[in-house]
Amino acid sequence: MKKLISLHLLYFFSVSVAAFAQKNIPYKAQWPADMPWWKKNNLRVIQTNLPAYEAATLNPDSLLKDLESCSANTLLINAGGIMAFYPTKLDFHYTNPYMKGNMLGDVIQRCHQRGIKVIVRFDFSRVHESIFKAHPDWCYVSPKGERIINTDMYVVSINAPYVQDRAFKIIEEVIDNYGIDGIFLNMPGYQVNNPYEGKYHGIDQNEYDKKRFAEYSNGLALPTEENKADPVFQKYLTFKKFTVEDWSKRLHELVKSKSNQIAICTYMDKYVDIIRHESQTNSLPYWPYSASDNVGNAVNSFPDHIISNSSIQQISFQSRYNAVEPEEVSIRLYENIANGSGPDISMMGDMRGYEDERNYDVIKKIYAHHKKYEPYFGKYTSVAKIAVVAPGAWPNGTPMQEYRGIQLMLKEAHIPFDIVEDAQIENLADKVKNYRLLILPDITYLSSASVQVLKEASRQGVHLIATNQTMFDNPEALQELFGAKIVNKDHEGSGFYLTPDNNALFKRFLKQKMLFWKFNLGLYDLSGTDKKFLPILTKGRPGPPEIIGGHEPTGYFAMGLKQHSRSKAVILPINLGRLYYLHGYEEHKNILLDVIDSVYPEATQLLQTNAHERVEVILKEYVKNIPENKDKKISDGLMMHLVNITGFSGNTYFEPLPLADLSFKIQTPFKPSKVFSMVSKQPIAYSWKNGYLEFRLRKLNDFEGIVIDKPK
Repeated sequence: MKKLISLHLLYFFSVSVAAFAQKNIPYKAQWPADMPWWKKNNLRVIQTNLPAYEAATLNPDSLLKDLESCSANTLLINAGGIMAFYPTKLDFHYTNPYMKGNMLGDVIQRCHQRGIKVIVRFDFSRVHESIFKAHPDWCYVSPKGERIINTDMYVVSINAPYVQDRAFKIIEEVIDNYGIDGIFLNMPGYQVNNPYEGKYHGIDQNEYDKKRFAEYSNGLALPTEENKADPVFQKYLTFKKFTVEDWSKRLHELVKSKSNQIAICTYMDKYVDIIRHESQTNSLPYWPYSASDNVGNAVNSFPDHIISNSSIQQISFQSRYNAVEPEEVSIRLYENIANGSGPDISMMGDMRGYEDERNYDVIKKIYAHHKKYEPYFGKYTSVAKIAVVAPGAWPNGTPMQEYRGIQLMLKEAHIPFDIVEDAQIENLADKVKNYRLLILPDITYLSSASVQVLKEASRQGVHLIATNQTMFDNPEALQELFGAKIVNKDHEGSGFYLTPDNNALFKRFLKQKMLFWKFNLGLYDLSGTDKKFLPILTKGRPGPPEIIGGHEPTGYFAMGLKQHSRSKAVILPINLGRLYYLHGYEEHKNILLDVIDSVYPEATQLLQTNAHERVEVILKEYVKNIPENKDKKISDGLMMHLVNITGFSGNTYFEPLPLADLSFKIQTPFKPSKVFSMVSKQPIAYSWKNGYLEFRLRKLNDFEGIVIDKPK
């Protein structure tokens, strides 16, 4: 009888699960109750970045309805700092003058009733004029004695009492009175700019900053200029890092003393649970790989953190009421989920009465896709054997251009690669040594510990390729690793030519004898290398046409190769990536691709495809993201995401071109049990032989997710 009952129960369970599947209702297994909720890495975030006046009109019920229609499971909403969006009892916390009732409390209550987590936003970068007048010593002072002011809001000093003491009281008041699930800190750290007006003001000279820096540095005066060559400024950089981390540690202790189920989210990594990044569109040339760049950098540099990369709706600070194009948002969100972040959107205000609603359909479509296939996202391991070193978490200036150009070359060649932040190399020695090739695009100011990691990696067989002014500040390491000495690192290359005269190496240049140059063309003594390539020709005579010519060898070379016992190191002291990023001539990309073929020919064996260069191919190992796999390390198979970027013209995003009959050949040690498409929901025919999986995709529109399952 017991056996018969058990069979009936089994039948009922099977039918129930089948019914759930037919109705597209996911079967919800239970995660451990004590597991921090964000560790599931299934965030679908919508941030309503509320203007003050919307606190008067925001309807919690309509907001909840909009969140659910978008399949969001996490809301990020204003709480305090610049102004309180709740009835505060603290006299130093300026209250939103438009607020009625308890907007924040009502929203949190409604969201929790429907299982939506709420992260609240704090911004302690500014205080209202009324607080400034009562406490001017709390606020920023420039070297010229100026304040940074936005209408009636004044930028504060991080070492003054408002940030060091009052901010904690504000956070504690919110935690104690509302059942929040997380806190997000906007604009943490030191301010030197007025970003809303595009004006630089300089290093904060507040008396509290002066006093604390003197204590930290044994009496040094606070620097007034950002000069990396100044040892006092270098000390100031370590001081800033120390003070920010000290504040973050105190915040962490406060929050976790209240509950280990409250997440801390901001743009930094120390004492943080969720690292937030942002995909923005600020200036030309636009960067369609922004989300892959941001998420790839963070997940590889900080593997113990959850990453949430936000697609910023606004075009710029000066154009907040216009959103970026829907096609760009689509690319960002697909790149997010393909690289290990959940979808994340930040918009100005509530979703009702929004000034630019063109992206709503895109958001609903991609968030619903993530919800439907949630177990296939968020638990990825890279298969790449190449890593590109990033110049920081938020690259800028010419190093950013060099870095992006190198990424662009690899993306278009469909060569899988990881990104590792330069400052994290010293903390990721084992990870670095497992790559076969490291590319350092204009990477300077590496710590001595990071340099030692690179040296050890080279000894263990990791190849190195460095471009432009990498390691110019460490002549000994430059000589030891690359056999190079600097003669002139800042040599303007406009009008010069390079000669790809070694056909055995430069196989992509059989029809070219001279390659034009622009931007930096470093002149290096490469006598310490084993081989020199790419002779540099003089500028000669550019015109008129009747007299052009005279391009003679300078005696310098644009490439040197040093053979180590188990690896090769290539130095390219030229702005190779920047030139391709800004101008896009394939001859410059082909230099890097030929060099990679020479030092690491296996680079193109992992993934082979006929897909268009503007199809981003992202290949990962995956573990099904379900409760029973919480601690599982062995993969369930491969996940290949395709993001169609063919609609990107350089300064406009159009609908991507539909592509047909794409072929793929992937190196994999296992014969799959099945291969299927997330978009068509249909199996894909494949063959597997000698460690290679081959299949064809009949059609690609904007996106595809292909699951390659291991046998059970």
